[in-house]
Amino acid sequence: MNELRVSDFEPQQTRDLMLMWRASFEQGVGVVDPHPVEEQIEYFEQKVRPCCAVRVAHRRDELVGFIASNAESVSQLYVRVQNIGQGIGTQLLGLAKTESSGRLWLFTFASNLRARRFYERNGFVDVAHGFEPMWQLEDVRFEWVGERG
Repeated sequence: MNELRVSDFEPQQTRDLMLMWRASFEQGVGVVDPHPVEEQIEYFEQKVRPCCAVRVAHRRDELVGFIASNAESVSQLYVRVQNIGQGIGTQLLGLAKTESSGRLWLFTFASNLRARRFYERNGFVDVAHGFEPMWQLEDVRFEWVGERG
């Protein structure tokens, strides 16, 4: 049974989510995250969860991805490294589109070419380039407009 289950995030999933997020981020961006896991958990609890619905994807009993989004934006979307390319991100992004106001924006790092191609395949358009000071990396703003937008 290889079926993907998507459900609301539950606090007992925090550590597993953080470890998956870090590994996927590091692989995609090509940098090592210098922040302690506890600091990332604090960021997640104080900055991500208050503004976003957080959904997790499981295959069997393994957490394989998550998305944090609201009606206007996608804050985070990560898939476990060994599960990239299996449609998990597309399914999670589809959920965010369905729950959106008809438009979504998000940022990804310019160096994450795989993510950039993924968003373009899913109807997002590269609209602006900037610089993320904390990571000292160029970022890209993407926007998607659906039929309702």
